[in-house]
Amino acid sequence: MGVVIEREEWALTPFAYPLLSAAALAAVLLLPYFSARTSAHATGSSFPFDVGTAPFLRFRRAFLVLFSLASVVEGIHSVFGEDEFVRCGLGREQMAARLAYTTAAALIPGAISGVISDKIGPRRACILYWVLQLAVGAVKSFSVLRCSWINNFILAFASSVFSFCFETWLVLEHEKQDQKQDLLFDTFWLVTFFESVSLIGSQEITNVLVSDDDTRFLLPYAFAATLSVVGILYIRNASSTSQSTSQHASAIGSYQKSFFAHVLRDKRVLILVLAQASIHFSVSTFWFLWAPTIVADGRYAQLSVIYPCLLASRMLGSAGFPWFHGATAPFRNEDSLTMAYIGAGLALSIVAYDYQEIGPLVIVFCIFHACVGFILPSLARLRTMYLPNELRGGMMSFSLSLANAAIFIFLLQGAHHRCFANSTILFLASYGLLGAGGCIHMLRRWRKHAWQNARSL
Repeated sequence: MGVVIEREEWALTPFAYPLLSAAALAAVLLLPYFSARTSAHATGSSFPFDVGTAPFLRFRRAFLVLFSLASVVEGIHSVFGEDEFVRCGLGREQMAARLAYTTAAALIPGAISGVISDKIGPRRACILYWVLQLAVGAVKSFSVLRCSWINNFILAFASSVFSFCFETWLVLEHEKQDQKQDLLFDTFWLVTFFESVSLIGSQEITNVLVSDDDTRFLLPYAFAATLSVVGILYIRNASSTSQSTSQHASAIGSYQKSFFAHVLRDKRVLILVLAQASIHFSVSTFWFLWAPTIVADGRYAQLSVIYPCLLASRMLGSAGFPWFHGATAPFRNEDSLTMAYIGAGLALSIVAYDYQEIGPLVIVFCIFHACVGFILPSLARLRTMYLPNELRGGMMSFSLSLANAAIFIFLLQGAHHRCFANSTILFLASYGLLGAGGCIHMLRRWRKHAWQNARSL
């Protein structure tokens, strides 16, 4: 007599995603009524964030649209990537090995890409990003090269450029138009908010375009290539961007001397380098291990339903950033950032420490992403405070290269050679976040001591 094993599917409550999205939108729309800074400036404006001169507002609106398109392209490749590996006949260990090797191959180009961006200007770096995405669409149009490693290499390189080129462009344009820093800080969290929305939209677009038919297999890449062409044409025709920023790098001497003086020899900036590297490593580790963690021991859940909830939590975290920034905030930004790092580290440690049911896992994952949504604009704000804008791309690519080196080691040794268990990798990511929180706390104390010394003088 045969034994029938019933598999129980875990279902997420249908109210989870609407509630998270509504909370994020409420945090955005209610902000002007509880923020004295925004209420004082938003005079006669129908949109609460239409603050600033007309040229900068036009640039910011166009920038957010362009960045959202870039985030959609990034999301298409990330959401569709694992399904593409499966269609190419690759197992999970082979996927890990492929990602590890391509990360290693793009390590050096990604590390120097920030320096190149600082020398040639962020606008040209953004064009390079769109060209790389267009190249991926062109290569994947050939069935012979569809599963080639060169696609993953180009995507890894493009992701490295994406991580800093748009932020550098925004900061330099803000400096060029001589706007208040509060407007730049508002744009930072709006960028993170729009990125999360765009990633959710990319999932919907991919679900519509992809089917089991091989003729429709290329539609997501064709759509991404079309967006790349739009991005290239817009940036080339944009009249509000500067032609080059190489003069900024030469204004403080040679780039190498400036980088050593303002990055490698400044302990405050080194703390930001390590903090950025830890969050990038943790997020990359999460996205590779979250699905195996949920479906461990034969459990079953619809990951496509959980994915939007994670990004909605990130939206909520980024929307909470302006509530904890400014003179009326309950905590200083460094204190809030320290708590966010500790919260993200504890969330990953809970996942790594013990077996959990799917429900508690999803809650912990949402907490982690809410902390990430708060951390990203907070780090961008601190970079503006402590780092010269002319070195921003080099510093960000340097921190990204440190994280990519760790990703290469643990992906290759953990997933391919089985030297590290998944829980061990999550523990290391958790320790990195907790250590980064301690470093941010030290930065807060140094700043407080410097302020007290200056006041005593």
